[in-house]
Amino acid sequence: MRKLLNTLYVTKADTYLALDGENIVCRLDDAPDFRISFENVESIVCFSYQGCSPALMGKCAEKLIPISFLSPQGRFLAKVTGETKGNVHLRVAQIDRFRQDGFVLAQNVVAAKLSNAIHLIARSQHDRPELRSEAAVRETVAALRQSVDAVYLADTMDSLRGIEANAAKSFLSVFDRLMKTDTFSFTMRSKRPPTDPVNAMLSFVYTLYTLECASALETVGLDSGIGYFHTLRSGRASLACDLVEEFRAIAERFILTLINLKMVNQKDFTTLASGAVYLNDEGRKKLLTHWQEKKRTDILHPVLKQKIQFGLLPYVQSNLLAKYVRGEIAEYPCYLVK
Repeated sequence: MRKLLNTLYVTKADTYLALDGENIVCRLDDAPDFRISFENVESIVCFSYQGCSPALMGKCAEKLIPISFLSPQGRFLAKVTGETKGNVHLRVAQIDRFRQDGFVLAQNVVAAKLSNAIHLIARSQHDRPELRSEAAVRETVAALRQSVDAVYLADTMDSLRGIEANAAKSFLSVFDRLMKTDTFSFTMRSKRPPTDPVNAMLSFVYTLYTLECASALETVGLDSGIGYFHTLRSGRASLACDLVEEFRAIAERFILTLINLKMVNQKDFTTLASGAVYLNDEGRKKLLTHWQEKKRTDILHPVLKQKIQFGLLPYVQSNLLAKYVRGEIAEYPCYLVK
């Protein structure tokens, strides 16, 4: 089993990363250098415009530690990775398998996404019994269940994407009701840019999760750019976007927890003149701290029937997908929240 190490998040915009022997050195103005050994780091996510030294990037590439560069607002900019693991035969098999069985895979992943959304609502109803009597919530659950059935009646990828989009819209229409506070509100999904704090957090966590899925896929030798549900686009990790669909309800549950337990507040966000809303330095620090804590919690994997750390879930699912591509298992088991 892969060992879960730390993701180094660099959140200060004027931080510079450098190399010193077997250590990563973080330099911030006149502050004392912060250093961490490579042995304790599995990936780096850098929100800094200062960047890092070529020597450090080379060392990270050698040690297969990916460096992802994001804007301070969380928009993906670029990624530095080392030599791809695996072999060309696995990637050829990936293309062949997705061409042959891609539609079935897409059906299963959409059904899993919607089933996990139903489970998220059920969890909220368990925590807040008053939600059980709300007509809008009950109607949304019924619509999601009908959508799961409709997924397997779809006969084209376009119709499948339409079912997924309508179901996602239905789910998000009651997302505001799942929040226990009046401090935050949510009316609709806005991405580029996010126009309220909830959308800002959703976009931020989705980006983090997609980066983790891309790294996990590359680790097992799959090409994260060649997917089966999201359309292929140069520069986009389509397969990572496919994989993260299984985990969206987890990300959304995480955001609800932050809001309902008052772990974040309005002071953690900045509103620009354009109307865009982003996490500020303190907000990013809070969210990333809680995200790292969540990654170290244990979950029972429904297929492996054993406990794993939550942070290893993308690697476990990527490994199962690689086994399916190689023909070692007859079906890829999407992750279903239990």
